[in-house]
Amino acid sequence: MRTEDVLAAIATGLWRWDNASGTVTLDSEAARLLGLPPEPVVLPEVAVRSRFHPVDWNEINGIVNLAVAEGTLAEARLRIMDVDGRVLRTVRSRSKPMEKRAADGSTDYELIGTIQEIAEPQPGTTAAHTPITGDWRRSREAFLLDAGRALAEARSTAEVLRVAASLSMPGFSPDGLAVFGAAGDRLSIIGHHGHDPCEEGPFTDMPLETDYPAAEVVRTGRAIYLPTPDEYRRRFPAAWPLAQRFDRVSWAFLPLIVAGRTMGAWMAAFKHPASFSPDERSVLTTVARMLAQALQRAGVAESERELTTGLQRSMMPQLGPEIPGMRIAARYVPTGGGLQVGGDWYDMIPLPSGRFALVIGDVQGHDVRAAGLMGQLRIAVRAYASEGHRPDAVLSRASRFLAGLCSSQESDPYVDGDARARARDADVRDSDFQSPRFATCLYVECDPKTGMLEVARAGHPDPAIRMADGTVLMRPTAGGLPLGIDPDTDYPTTRFPLEPGETMMLCTDGLIETGGHDLDTGWARLRAVLESDAHESPSTGAGTGAGTGAGTGTAGLLEPPHLERLADLLVQAVHGPSSHHTTGPLADRREDDIAVVLLCREAVDHRTAPPHPARPARRTVLTVAQVEPERIAGARQQIRELLHDWADPDQVDSAVLMVSEMVTNVLTHTDGDALLVAEAVGELGARRLRVEVADGSDELPHKRQPGEMSSSGRGVLLMEMLADAWGVDPRGEGKSIWFELHEQSKTDADPVF
Repeated sequence: MRTEDVLAAIATGLWRWDNASGTVTLDSEAARLLGLPPEPVVLPEVAVRSRFHPVDWNEINGIVNLAVAEGTLAEARLRIMDVDGRVLRTVRSRSKPMEKRAADGSTDYELIGTIQEIAEPQPGTTAAHTPITGDWRRSREAFLLDAGRALAEARSTAEVLRVAASLSMPGFSPDGLAVFGAAGDRLSIIGHHGHDPCEEGPFTDMPLETDYPAAEVVRTGRAIYLPTPDEYRRRFPAAWPLAQRFDRVSWAFLPLIVAGRTMGAWMAAFKHPASFSPDERSVLTTVARMLAQALQRAGVAESERELTTGLQRSMMPQLGPEIPGMRIAARYVPTGGGLQVGGDWYDMIPLPSGRFALVIGDVQGHDVRAAGLMGQLRIAVRAYASEGHRPDAVLSRASRFLAGLCSSQESDPYVDGDARARARDADVRDSDFQSPRFATCLYVECDPKTGMLEVARAGHPDPAIRMADGTVLMRPTAGGLPLGIDPDTDYPTTRFPLEPGETMMLCTDGLIETGGHDLDTGWARLRAVLESDAHESPSTGAGTGAGTGAGTGTAGLLEPPHLERLADLLVQAVHGPSSHHTTGPLADRREDDIAVVLLCREAVDHRTAPPHPARPARRTVLTVAQVEPERIAGARQQIRELLHDWADPDQVDSAVLMVSEMVTNVLTHTDGDALLVAEAVGELGARRLRVEVADGSDELPHKRQPGEMSSSGRGVLLMEMLADAWGVDPRGEGKSIWFELHEQSKTDADPVF
């Protein structure tokens, strides 16, 4: 015998209530018990809900919510009603809430259970209230706790109104809601639910003297309960024609009071009669108080957001006019907490020489003082740059400016002793507002004609370069201390070209380290976005090698990235899904401000390019100073990143070994710095790598025969063994040692017959 037959024999039906989709699945017995044709059916939630007594429905809601929170069974008795409002039968429901995760990551629940007919009440009796599982007091307390939590989490007026519309009160539930706000001697509707937008016209703006219940509630501060249409018509005959067309039978108007001031009124309207017993009035009054406080908090939060948004927009510059041959995109995202202002900034500065400068920086802190210092520092940097100073001089002057600014705020001679005493008593002014601050900064001067960049760095993360073929390299640059720490700090300048088709990314540490990442793992996350093809498309059309793949050794070129889309993808990679910014169990991941600037040098117009363009060369330049031997590790990493898709890993290891040996020899045997230039040219599988290391010494290397225990003297031997070609080029001052490696294509080693 089937399970369905056994359940039908004992008058027990099965149902499945999907809260996420709003559908209910019934078997034939469950459909019969609900007064429907006895056959399996899937119905919308509203169709099944109409079969339950309204009082029972609201009480079962509280029971289900408790079962969801406690992980227990939800048990209740429900009265099934016909279309005339008479009780057909009473059923007992036993169901288990099961958590259900949607595709977008949100969670909801699904009720799976049974309903069974019980003996009371007898068919044909009126729908009088009978005891239902769960008493009124417990249901009311559960409802108020849930309503208080939901209203406390609402962060805007719109969210508060959505929460108010979704509240299901124990014993009765309004079908229409409206919130009125008082401003001066006028009353206007803030939001509503259960009415069409076109029906709010008469309530949009009315004088407080109007003979309307909400206006009287605001004038007197006392609630008005209208349990019947006759009562409404008797007390407010002038307003009754406006209310009559909404087809409601009971109304409650309650004042919204905060700190003794009536800020508006809340209307709850019902399609079924409500007697407004003392318990029901108590619930309505409590909800009105919570609603008033939530609206007050939301209004303050919205004012603060408007203020901080205006502050951000006034401090963040608009990117200047278009620059021939260059494209620029930028993003600024404030932190998720507090006033949402901080010390990150970016700027684009036209220079007297016809060049332009890009600046990105981060003042310590995420508070109002950090934002103020950022604004002052940004203006100072712009002023120094506009005077025509070189990048190192701009940062040196900015460092002295910030150090002097912080010291002047710490001890202001124009503040009298009493004022300083009051400031010492204030926690913010004493411990934070007057504390010294520093700032990191990266200043890039660009020549749009040649693409030459001059970079000065003050404790800021290095820029990243996305090459024309999609390879991403970190570009190490010389730097000094953050601004404001030592007024006499020097900031050396690094020069390198931005080749056609390359893109440079400047960012603050918020883009790298947010989400528990350090510098290494954060850069790996960003590199994956920069190297992906989500923001670019293969070149098509004549002259771009259309129809040939990258592995054929002809084209496979990519157009420069769409900078605006790339900027959005970089921010999305850090913030994660949009659900992280909404009310719910997931925390906001905006732990730090984010500023990012993208600069792309446009490639040669593909319409004028030759029919089969060569793959663009990959180049990297790095200076290793005598005082920075630790940058030898950075040189090795640069070579590995440059050859990330090289066919033979052994050749990559050989190149790294030879570079390490060459740079180490310069630092060991000369008094100057080592300049490393590496370039890979050619098509995939047949490329040529040339690496040059230049120094200022005229002494040429010579071949030696080191002993077995010798710690040096093997550099030339390594070059002869590992390089396809090598040599030494004397220069006017110093020399250049170079080697070449020819890529060994795997297809050449394993020919296809």
